[in-house]
Amino acid sequence: MAQTAPKKTRWTRRIVGVVVALALVAGGYAGWRSWRSRADHAPTAQSQQASQPVPVRAAPVVPSDVPIYLTGLGSVQAFNTVTIRTRVDGEIQKIAFQEGQIVKQGDLLLQLDPRPFQAALDQAVAKKAQDQATLVSAQADLERTRQLSTREFASKQQLDQQQATVNSLIAQIDADQAAIDNAQTQLSYTTIRSPLAGRTGFRLVDQGNIVHAADTTGIVDITQIEPISVVFTAPEDQLPAINKAQAESPLKVLALTPNGKETLGEGQLALVNNQVDTGSGTIRLKATFKNENHALWPGLSVSTRLLLKTLRGVATVPSTAVQRGPQGLYVYVVKPDRTVEMREVQVGAITEDKAVINGGVNVGETVVTAGHYRLQPGAKVDVANSVTTQQMVTQEP
Repeated sequence: MAQTAPKKTRWTRRIVGVVVALALVAGGYAGWRSWRSRADHAPTAQSQQASQPVPVRAAPVVPSDVPIYLTGLGSVQAFNTVTIRTRVDGEIQKIAFQEGQIVKQGDLLLQLDPRPFQAALDQAVAKKAQDQATLVSAQADLERTRQLSTREFASKQQLDQQQATVNSLIAQIDADQAAIDNAQTQLSYTTIRSPLAGRTGFRLVDQGNIVHAADTTGIVDITQIEPISVVFTAPEDQLPAINKAQAESPLKVLALTPNGKETLGEGQLALVNNQVDTGSGTIRLKATFKNENHALWPGLSVSTRLLLKTLRGVATVPSTAVQRGPQGLYVYVVKPDRTVEMREVQVGAITEDKAVINGGVNVGETVVTAGHYRLQPGAKVDVANSVTTQQMVTQEP
């Protein structure tokens, strides 16, 4: 009896263990079936995310006129510059301009003391009058001598001497007239007028100063700013295209602020320099601007845009639509079913906001302009903007 009790205890433990194991297996199987059922009937987060359309912005391929510009850097130069100097010595009696004033051609700038020059002119005029009176008397003597000579009361020598006196007085009168002209010229130099229309700079003399013709410093500088010039450079390899376009018609040049954000003026190409700078490999160009608003100022640094040609009616897309990949340039085309297709394109000129498409897409198709980083071929998209081809065409300048 003592040995039977331990056997029963061992069997009881084994039965309890088997029951517990079966219970655990049954619970695990039930949990697995429940998880599998949920997995079969509910999509994963990844599949839900893949099925959602990608938000993008898009624009149609439209025909446009695309200007082709050649950009450069340059500086503004006055169309003409003159330093006003005196041509005679004298005291400044009057200054008739203000610093920074716009003056016209012929406007009075300074008046020097004219009295010494007026006196020299009066003296020359008096000398001529004196010689003219002497000539009248000599001519009368010559006539009397000629009459006496015909009657043989005067010799041929006397007649020749009297003729020589008359000729000498005539020459003296011519010299007197030259002296008068010179005195008048010197007198005119006391009135200094502007030789051109322009803007005055700093005045270097004051009223009452004595100025001399030999002075190395001037009185004032005048710069012509209307019209005005801009000198800029272009790469030497663009010279054939510039010459060809210039031969067909005058080329338009835009002058902008150095950052290129504001247009200061529009002019025309006036000069292509006669030689290339071998040190920099550039050619110097000069353009002329009317500058009626005086936005261009001598010495100002500007950026330039030279219009070489305009491409008419070419297929264009916004420049942001063109992407670069391992195989070259491509765009994402939005198909009618709102999925995208990656398509390689041949791109021509690219401006600040447009790219000319030479092949790969057709006018009227729609391309993605923003949101490329989340796209892959075949992905569904949600186009945020809805600009039509007709709207894009009407928006063209």
